[in-house]
Amino acid sequence: MRVLSGRVALLVVIAAASAAASTPAPSAPVSSSATAGSELTALSLPGAPPEGVVLDYLAVDRARHRVWVPAGGTGDTDVIDTRTQEIRRVEKFPTTEVERRGKKRMVGPSSATVGDGVVYVGNRGDSSVCAVDATALTRGGCVTVPSMPDGLAFIARTKEVWVTTPRDQSILVLDVSNPAMPKLAGSIKLDGEPEGYAVDDGRGLFYTNLEDKDRTLRIDTSTRKVTATWMPACGEGGPKGLAIETKGQLLMVACPDHVEVLAAMTDGRILSKLGTGEGVDNIDYLPGRRLLYAAAAGAATLTVARLDEPGALKQVAARATSKGARNAVATDDGVAYVADGPDGKILVVRPAKGD
Repeated sequence: MRVLSGRVALLVVIAAASAAASTPAPSAPVSSSATAGSELTALSLPGAPPEGVVLDYLAVDRARHRVWVPAGGTGDTDVIDTRTQEIRRVEKFPTTEVERRGKKRMVGPSSATVGDGVVYVGNRGDSSVCAVDATALTRGGCVTVPSMPDGLAFIARTKEVWVTTPRDQSILVLDVSNPAMPKLAGSIKLDGEPEGYAVDDGRGLFYTNLEDKDRTLRIDTSTRKVTATWMPACGEGGPKGLAIETKGQLLMVACPDHVEVLAAMTDGRILSKLGTGEGVDNIDYLPGRRLLYAAAAGAATLTVARLDEPGALKQVAARATSKGARNAVATDDGVAYVADGPDGKILVVRPAKGD
């Protein structure tokens, strides 16, 4: 999830609670196929052009049965009702055209995190983070940050949102004590490019990777100090997403073609590894079921694995998806939503009996 470009600005923009368009869009599944006993359907994102959409982080609001899809150059953040598959839209986020590896593309909303009655949306189109009412889908205040945002993580203990900004090798801290009006409250300078995140609110710990240095960091959310640095040995591609089992302090680190489990309670040693196929980015974890979800874009596969108490991952399912599909999130009933940016869709993968 490397950022595409940056802009230097430090301006807080407080938008009066303006209603965002939330008209239901046609969202019936457009395709369906059986995969080893599971069911896969695809939801077309409204306004997606033929060349696809730049999709990055998704966010699942399990309490409200919704999946949030910041839909890049469409300028919308799409919100899927996981009970009905209806799609509603929070519209008119700024977009901009950027060039990466000689190819031009439109970027816009790209990340989201669920806060206290509010969902925060990071936008690469104007380097902003905006608050959106989690129920009414109306937009509140926005803050412009000094560098293009990548991942967002809500820290309940300190009432903050932490924003990874790889271009500036830093984490920006937003004060969200007033949930609808985020404001810049500080930054944490790092020795590399932060990628991915996991939060242990109970212990006041934040985890991120340095993708360019092949390192994993533990940071105290109160002091904002790095308290441990570990070596996941992911290789040249570096570590990607993260997930945490807080009960045993088992930290799952996504590498380009596998997931590792680190002993986060002690010395960060590698406890186990599980192959996933090439192209893993962000991952998700269901604590109640102890299930990990890792979608590999290159391998076109969704791997579901169970985490045992000693820290070993055991594959329980492997589902065919689509080339380029990545960054799965999962609902409480084990249904996975996978970002299929090249086709401008979200893949919905329902578990087979026994999974």
